[in-house]
Amino acid sequence: MTATGRTPRGRARLAGPGEGVGLDELALATRNHGMPLEALRYDVTPPGLHYVLTHYDVPAVDPGGWALEVTGAVERPLRLDLDALRRRPAVTAQVLLECAGNGRARLEPRPRGVPWLLEAVGSAAWTGTPLAPLLAEAGVTPRAVDVAFTGADHGVERGVEQDYARGLPLAEALRPDVLLVWGMNGAPLPPQHGAPVRLLVPGWYGMAHVKWLTRVEVLDHPFTGFQNAVAYRLRTEAHEAGVPVTRIAPRALLAPPGFPDLMTRERFLRPGPVTLTGRAWSGRAPVTGVEVSTDGGATWTPAELAPADPAHPWAWRAWTCPWDARPGAHELVVRAADAEGPQPVEQPWNRQGVANNQVQRVPVTVLGDRRPGG
Repeated sequence: MTATGRTPRGRARLAGPGEGVGLDELALATRNHGMPLEALRYDVTPPGLHYVLTHYDVPAVDPGGWALEVTGAVERPLRLDLDALRRRPAVTAQVLLECAGNGRARLEPRPRGVPWLLEAVGSAAWTGTPLAPLLAEAGVTPRAVDVAFTGADHGVERGVEQDYARGLPLAEALRPDVLLVWGMNGAPLPPQHGAPVRLLVPGWYGMAHVKWLTRVEVLDHPFTGFQNAVAYRLRTEAHEAGVPVTRIAPRALLAPPGFPDLMTRERFLRPGPVTLTGRAWSGRAPVTGVEVSTDGGATWTPAELAPADPAHPWAWRAWTCPWDARPGAHELVVRAADAEGPQPVEQPWNRQGVANNQVQRVPVTVLGDRRPGG
């Protein structure tokens, strides 16, 4: 990391009272797109609908010249090209990814950044090889503490020039389900999703899944890079050190029923029996239930939650709930719970707007005899 020696224009700050999303945030939003919530219908999210977050640029990486280095506190440093990596034992796992900033735009005061609402999610089938055997082959030394993962994307963040890099505790890096991934949904990994190789850390927010991976460095000390020490930390005051963001908090999302108003996204539907559907997940512990409210959270009805798939424990799970839709205005609310507790109805606030799993609220108008706008 290198300080640029100038006051950063992109400094972290909170939006002022009534301050709308700025042009710089809109520029981020055009580069980083969410998943349309109607895509919750798919067990496996198509790559073009899966959410995308790119910190800097999508780097130009030549697969033919790409190589992964495994260095640091190891007895036998390794260097593998793409063919060598792909010759290793491969597995495919369905894994839910969610951006740590999902829901940021709904906080007040609003932390400036990518103005995510609720769509920064997706669940794909990722193909790659486990990281742990590679580290065993390199011979991790007894003094190892953390593992740092560096990508090819390079830029400036809050005045600091850097390659994007994240660290994991050694125990997390050695989990058998942590993968070096080269495929997505049965096809080669697309450029925006980290081609030729990315890291996959099931259960953790998206910042840990380093894309365009070039180096794995085993460290004999805690990793203190920018993305661990400064970014992705839960704190309420600027001077606080805060605590790092790690695993995904429980969340349920509703596939909005009916049809939308173009600008407001308010939903309209005909009266009568409706089956509400959606997905639920957690990176902390297995989801234990989903509840739905059709009156803004005053009362709750348990939804039917699909069984977990033992072969893919990190995929999202479908849920359904019947509703007799009566004419009038309604606010649909959905919340999931895991073994550590349910989603909050009101979200605790933090300065970076991360790990926000406040419940989803969907305004719905059930039509009587009139048409929308009539």
